[in-house]
Amino acid sequence: MTIKKAVSIACTAALATLSAGAHAQISGGVVKIGVLTDLSGTYSDLAGSGAVLATKMAIDDFIAKEKPDFKIEMVSADHQNKADIASNKAREWFEREGVDTATELVTTSVALAVMKIAKEKDRIALMSGPASTPITNEQCNDVTVHYTYDTYALANGTAKAVTKQGGKNWFFLTADYAFGQALEKDASAVVTANGGKVLGSVRHPFPGSDFSSFLLKAQASGAQVIGLANAGADTTNAIKQAAEFGITPTQALAGLLMFITDIHSLGLKTTQGMYLTEGFYWDLNEETRAWSKRFFGVQKKMPTMVQAGQYSSVYHYLKAVKAAGSDDTKKVMTQMKKMPINDFFAKNGQIREDGRMVHDMYLMQVKKPAESKYPWDYYNVRQVIPAAEAFQPLSQSRCPLVKK
Repeated sequence: MTIKKAVSIACTAALATLSAGAHAQISGGVVKIGVLTDLSGTYSDLAGSGAVLATKMAIDDFIAKEKPDFKIEMVSADHQNKADIASNKAREWFEREGVDTATELVTTSVALAVMKIAKEKDRIALMSGPASTPITNEQCNDVTVHYTYDTYALANGTAKAVTKQGGKNWFFLTADYAFGQALEKDASAVVTANGGKVLGSVRHPFPGSDFSSFLLKAQASGAQVIGLANAGADTTNAIKQAAEFGITPTQALAGLLMFITDIHSLGLKTTQGMYLTEGFYWDLNEETRAWSKRFFGVQKKMPTMVQAGQYSSVYHYLKAVKAAGSDDTKKVMTQMKKMPINDFFAKNGQIREDGRMVHDMYLMQVKKPAESKYPWDYYNVRQVIPAAEAFQPLSQSRCPLVKK
């Protein structure tokens, strides 16, 4: 054999080894995404099947545009807003089904449980629906991304705006679990910082249906503003019952976490004038409208910020896998934090060392019925809250990963 031929054979063998190695970086040859969400309960309208659809759209768009050399699969399950069900499903996915990332995870108790399993199993947790700030503070870890919004940003928008508009005295009606407690705590801090006063609070079971006794306590407090530190069906039911008891318009309601699906359900006559904080609105610009109309074509509802954030987080994750040439958790997380997020959901978004994805938020005011010109035309944008102001600064972080 000539030296030239031997070198040629060696080079061919080396290239084949490199190629095989590149493909071997994707465990099992497949990137598998698990959507763990509320498909049947309180939060199913704002997350649920719409989050599953958004994930499928992200996968399909990524394959069409980025042309990856690896397969992508999706599985989904209903966690029923129960931490034990979510933990068991996540463990099963990670240990037996080769799932690389558990995503969506609406409901704080679910999120806190699953992020621990993800850390134990060295997989990634991508969170779009849960809100509580402990996710990126005391309980943060290096495999979790908190993507769409949190209780700090919600309070920083809605509670600040309402207090500055003259709503100085507050009483909170709070969902009795980690999310509601975090939202009440963050909103109370904002109210006080802006010259307001918290007169008291009452906690209702999660999920709830009869809010009469809690609303009567709020009414008896004489507070100008009743802050609803809950979400989904809990919020819409509380607003309906407050109207039935004649609490509104004598006392104002502040929905600290509301979604466009809530406004659609309640109607503009009931919700007109209310302030709320959003991470996304379908009618912001041509880019948001184009994606949202595709979503609407299947779901027959405009997307919530959770559903839009779910698409963005999954697409960003897949881009990171491709860029890293691997589904290894550490390599992918490094890549996700390195790459800025620029899509219809966020411009110049960035994942910080505490796992918080920071991006602009929006203070909205619900339109009067006469102002709405077409279906789902529900919001006036009152303020764009820059990313640096919307989210808790790293200087205040209680996350052990943050170097100070």
